[in-house]
Amino acid sequence: MPPEAIDFSRRAELSELPELMDEPCSREVLRACLRDLARVNRWFLAYRPILNWLGSLKLDSSNRPIHILDVGCGYGDGLRRIERWAGERGIAVELTGCDLNPDTIAIAAEATPASSRIRWSASDVFELGSDGSVDIVVSSLFTHHLTESAVIRFLAWMESTTHVGWFINDLSRASNPYRLFKAFAKIAKLHPFVQHDGPVSIARAFIPDDWCRMCAAAGIANSDVCIQSFTPARLCVGRQKPRSQ
Repeated sequence: MPPEAIDFSRRAELSELPELMDEPCSREVLRACLRDLARVNRWFLAYRPILNWLGSLKLDSSNRPIHILDVGCGYGDGLRRIERWAGERGIAVELTGCDLNPDTIAIAAEATPASSRIRWSASDVFELGSDGSVDIVVSSLFTHHLTESAVIRFLAWMESTTHVGWFINDLSRASNPYRLFKAFAKIAKLHPFVQHDGPVSIARAFIPDDWCRMCAAAGIANSDVCIQSFTPARLCVGRQKPRSQ
């Protein structure tokens, strides 16, 4: 769909602009798509927002490892990057990648070195964390796949589940990123799913006012979250909980 046909003042409904990745496909097709998405993440510094936020927390793992749960982990490249980041800083972590699609989890696991200690779980996120073990929840390119009511539920779940905080790394809805990524994906000959879904993801993404409204609906004060833009075309929402004395 050309950018002039999209009203970027509102979020495109999921039924209005479906993503090919959300439809059934073979594991081979999904693997090729996820590999190209990981390439895009590397090229566009997509790990930087989460790593910067984690660095701001001044994590202390002297008592026990910090348990970080990555929701909608996809290819697992983000969680593998976090594992490397923590190892370079001597921070003990427990890392869990969660995705609803068993094929996605299988692909993430096979792409992970045998030396890694990341655990992979094919499960509904709302079934996790009830044991109180999760310190931090992160997600990347996940929330734009959800309805607004599901995002609000996700926000409330993260707020009630985590001890340290949570961080959402997603896209920002705007016409220029839509147009530029559409052209770039074609020139770079990315996987057909990525060529289609990348621009659609931008049209289905949120803007700061959306996040303020959804956080409020989830019972989270806007003063308790940080909404920050990152170039190119990223909009992130972070919540650091008060430290216990």
